[in-house]
Amino acid sequence: MSLAPGSVIGIVGGGQLGRMSAQAAARLGYRVHIFSPEADGPAAQVSAASTVADYADLDALRRFASAVDVITFEFENLPAASLELLESLRPVRPGAKILAVSQDRLLEKRFLNDAGIATAPWAAVTSEAELEAAVARLGLPAVLKTTRLGYDGKGQTLLREPADLAPAFARLEPKPLVLEGFVDFAAEISVMVARGVDGTVVAFDAVENRHKHHILDLTLAPAPLPLDLLAEAHAIALTVAERLELVGIMGVEMFVTADGALLVNEIAPRPHNSGHWTMDACPCGQFEMHIRAVAGLPLPPAMRHSDAVMKNLIGPEDMALWPQILATPGLIPHHYGKAEARPGRKMGHFNRLFSKGSLPGEFGVEDALRLVGE
Repeated sequence: MSLAPGSVIGIVGGGQLGRMSAQAAARLGYRVHIFSPEADGPAAQVSAASTVADYADLDALRRFASAVDVITFEFENLPAASLELLESLRPVRPGAKILAVSQDRLLEKRFLNDAGIATAPWAAVTSEAELEAAVARLGLPAVLKTTRLGYDGKGQTLLREPADLAPAFARLEPKPLVLEGFVDFAAEISVMVARGVDGTVVAFDAVENRHKHHILDLTLAPAPLPLDLLAEAHAIALTVAERLELVGIMGVEMFVTADGALLVNEIAPRPHNSGHWTMDACPCGQFEMHIRAVAGLPLPPAMRHSDAVMKNLIGPEDMALWPQILATPGLIPHHYGKAEARPGRKMGHFNRLFSKGSLPGEFGVEDALRLVGE
């Protein structure tokens, strides 16, 4: 049963992903109600209503649920009790089961491996002794990560030599931790995949993601990699969505190893930074696709009419260029409405489109992103 126009979609989380989801929902005739501790966050600025409360405030969550018809999320790190309460009151899409898997790197890796999907070698770590044993098995360098609450490079550290082990174990919280064998990867790619209430599954083309300081900088769509590898990535994303019985959209991040193998790094059951290119290069972008799934609407093919490059705008340095971005022909700007441009903070992005099949090479991309006055 699909939601009628005028229905209210509740979004837990008030950041830019909620903002762009709310904009897509409005275009489809829905109103959005935001639940967030932030009074004037990016999502609340463009939504019909908002509840300002802590994510653990069960009374506020009950009031929020009573005011909406269906609930979705723009980030995963919510208390389990809050998720259980919301799911008892309204349809939650994607559901608490999927969020639990994505919240915990150990559950995530076990799920992927059980589904026959390769990941980097890993080991659970609850003590220094277990860390030493895991390093003996996986070798150095290796990456030690928190199992929860990590994003944009936070909650992890690279171990290069035995002396790094004890300080890293003491510093990283919360525990338990997970040790991942170091992957010599040639590229990082991702696929945005959506599944509807009726079981229809669609996936956008695989893209290449390039980072600076552990934060996504550029996304190239489609990824300039062999077609058989991209088809394999597409198939992996479809498998993950079906095995999880996803309803909504999800990002599946993967490493391409130096010898051409694919390893899934993590899943994110929500709109994703690496899917922002779809907003302008596809008839139905990731945010509309997500809202369609959450509202029980039909999912159209995840097709693109153009190649694209997405450029993130991070912190005060990038936002100082905003006037030049607006003055540069061919750039499609998206501002997130954040008042303060702190270092490392995602403030917006822009997309640059190319005719389908004509994504330029390295120097061409650099030239295409050049701003007026540079």
